[in-house]
Amino acid sequence: MTERITTREQLDALRAQHLERLNAVERRITVCNGTGCRACGGVEVKEALVAALEAHDLSERVDVMPTGCQGYCQRGPLVTIEPSGILYHGVKPEDAERIVRESIEKDSLVDDLLLADPVTGERIPHHDEIRFYTGQQRIVFALNGKIDPTSIGDYLAHDGYLALAKALLEMTPESIVDEVLRAGLRGRGGAGFPTGRKWKLTRDAAGDRKIVVCNADEGDPGAFMDRSLIEATPHAVLEGMLIAARAIGACEAHIYVRAEYPLAVEHIRRAIEDARTLGFIGEGVLGTDFSIDVHVMEGAGAFVCGEETALLQSIEGQRGMPRPRPPFPAQSGLWGLPTNLNNVETYANVPPIVLQGADWYAGIGTETSKGTKIFSLTGKVINNGLVEVPMGTTLRHILFEVGGGMREGRAFKAAQLGGPSGGCLPADLLDVPVDYESLGEHGAIMGSGGVIVLDDTACMVSVARYFLEFTASESCGKCLPCRVGIPTMRDILARITEGKGELDDLDRLRELAELVKTSALCGLGQTAPNPVLSTLRYFEDEYRAHIVDRVCPSGVCEALATPYTIDPDVCKACDACAKACPTGSARGTPGDSPYTIDEASCIRCDACFQACPFGAVRKGVPA
Repeated sequence: MTERITTREQLDALRAQHLERLNAVERRITVCNGTGCRACGGVEVKEALVAALEAHDLSERVDVMPTGCQGYCQRGPLVTIEPSGILYHGVKPEDAERIVRESIEKDSLVDDLLLADPVTGERIPHHDEIRFYTGQQRIVFALNGKIDPTSIGDYLAHDGYLALAKALLEMTPESIVDEVLRAGLRGRGGAGFPTGRKWKLTRDAAGDRKIVVCNADEGDPGAFMDRSLIEATPHAVLEGMLIAARAIGACEAHIYVRAEYPLAVEHIRRAIEDARTLGFIGEGVLGTDFSIDVHVMEGAGAFVCGEETALLQSIEGQRGMPRPRPPFPAQSGLWGLPTNLNNVETYANVPPIVLQGADWYAGIGTETSKGTKIFSLTGKVINNGLVEVPMGTTLRHILFEVGGGMREGRAFKAAQLGGPSGGCLPADLLDVPVDYESLGEHGAIMGSGGVIVLDDTACMVSVARYFLEFTASESCGKCLPCRVGIPTMRDILARITEGKGELDDLDRLRELAELVKTSALCGLGQTAPNPVLSTLRYFEDEYRAHIVDRVCPSGVCEALATPYTIDPDVCKACDACAKACPTGSARGTPGDSPYTIDEASCIRCDACFQACPFGAVRKGVPA
C-alpha cells in the first residue's frame, strides 16, 4: 500500500500504476467468488486454476482474479477468460486443468463448459453474446466480475475515487446536491424518495453535526442485491457515502449490515481500512477541509430493522422498533442529529452520476424513474440471478428476455414484486413498465427489487398466506394494526386454505388490509397487506374456489387437494409420471395405452404433474 494521498496528481499517478499492473499479464482468468458461487465451490475452483497455471509454468503470463457476484447465480461457479470474454459455467475444480490446457495453451474452447442456447442448443462462447447479459444495462454492476473486491488498487484502476476527487476539488456541497437532484435518483430501498431532496433536507437541518448512514440490512425473502454489491464493489458504496457526507456536511458515517452476510461484512471492513490508509477516510481528505470517519455495525437479523427509524434505534443500542414521524431522520435521526439514510444501491449510483453528469443519468429510465434498477430474479424462471435494467423496462423483458422464460412445460402465473410487502401481478400485466408509479397503480411496489416468479402450479391464496406469516412473525408489535391486524389476516387465510373459509372472509380481509395499510406506524406495516390485496384483486376466483367449491385449483393446499387424473387423448405413455410417483399410483405400460392414476393411493404430492412433459396430468379434471 502506498502513502496517504493528498492531491489529485497523486491519485492519478496511483491509478496509472495499478492500471499498468492489471495490463501487465497476457491473460486473466476471473472466477466468481460471491456467496452463491462460493457455495458451489468457487474458492476451490480458483485455487485449482492457480495450481494448474503453476504446473504449466504460466503464472507469470496469466493470473487468476477472484471477483464478486457476476449475476448469473444459477450457473455458477463462473469462470471467464479475458480479454477474449470466454465464459464457462458450472466449473468444478477438476475442470481447471482442461481450461488451462485448452483455453490458455491451445487457445481453444472447452465445449461442455459453455452455455447452450435454450432454443437452438448451440454453444455460446462469449460473455457478451449471452442473452442474460445482453438484455441488461449495467451501471451499478459495471465492475462486478472485473475487479477483485478486496483490492482498492483494482477499484482505482477503473476510475475509483475519481468521483470523490471531483466532488471535493471541483464542486461545492450545494452543487453536489443539485447534481443528484437533476439526475433524478430516487432511493432504491423501496420508498423511492428523491435522493437529492433527502440530502438537501439533511443539509438544511439545524445543527453543525450531521451523520450519514447506509442501510445494508437487506431482509426480504429472495433478495440479495445489496449483499452482492457490498461483496463485489464495496468501494463504490463507500465512495457514494463519502460524497453524500461532503454534500450534507457530515463528518461521521455508519454502515448497518446484517451479521448473516459475513463476506459482505469482511469486504466492507477491508474497504474502509484500505480507504483510510490511502487518505480517503480521515482528516483532510485529498488535502481539503473535509474530514470523515466510517463505522460498521452488524445487525442481528431483525426484519423490522430495515425500516429507517428502527435501524437508527438499533445503532443507538436500543431495541430496533419504529418511531412516529415527524420528526424525520433528516431533522432528528441518530442520537437526535440530522441524519441522511440511503440504502446500498442508492449510494452505489452516486459516483457514476458525479463522474458522468446528471444529464447522462437522467437520460436513462422514465420521466419520473431515472437510471437503472437491480432486481434479484428468483423462482420458476430459467435464469435465476441478479439483473440490472433501465427503469421502465417491462416485466416481460425481465422475465422472458433476460430471465429466459418459464421452465419447460410450465406457464407463467404471477410475479411477486417488492418482497414480503409487495404485490402479485398476473400474466396480463407483463407489459407494465417496472417503475415506481406504474407498479403502484397495479397494486405492487418496487421495494428493494425482489422478483419471485410463480408458475401455474402456485396457489395464490397460499402465497398470500406465506407472506403474511412472514410479516406477522417479523413484526415488532409496537403498533396495534401490525400486532393484531396482520395475524388476524394470516389466520383468515389459514382457514381458507384449510377448507374452513366463508365468503364473508373476503370482505373481512379487504377491510383489515385497508385498515392496516392506513394506520400502521411504519412503512413495513403499511405495505404488509399488499400480498392480500393484490391476490384478491387479480385472483379472487382462486379464493372463491377454496371457499365455495372447497377445492384448491393448484392442488397445493393439502386439505383441499384435487384428484389427479390423466387425459387419455394427451398421454403418450412415456412413463415419466410413473417414474416420478413415490407411491406407484401412476400406472401403465411404457409405449402402450394411456396411463391412469389410482386415486385411493395418490397422496397429491404433485410429482406426476411436474414430471409430465405433455401436460396430460390434470388436477380435478375427469379423465
